[in-house]
Amino acid sequence: MPRGNAHQSKVHYQGKDEDFVIFVDDVKSVQNWKDDRSIPLAQVVSGFKIFVTHKHGAQNAYDAASKQVLENEFGSHNEDECMIKILEGGTLQETETGERQGPKNDSMGPRSAH
Repeated sequence: MPRGNAHQSKVHYQGKDEDFVIFVDDVKSVQNWKDDRSIPLAQVVSGFKIFVTHKHGAQNAYDAASKQVLENEFGSHNEDECMIKILEGGTLQETETGERQGPKNDSMGPRSAH
């Protein structure tokens, strides 16, 4: 049975010192939010966490953004305000992870020859 076949949507914001990434539910929800700001962020963002990639683009390993990094880039360490700025100025990216096929339990527990 294939596993790992899932959509992943995120917004990448290239700042002056860091690259920022937030994960969103889907592209359509971000577009709807841009058209109608009365939609709560909770219906757009997948978890209230901002990540930095240390100027390595949107495909690198992610670290949590510190309050100091947010303050330096956005002038505020309030994550809601920073997320709004990232959603407004960032680029939407949608990827689909490929299926993974293969054995589910290589050791086979006590049935394998040691």
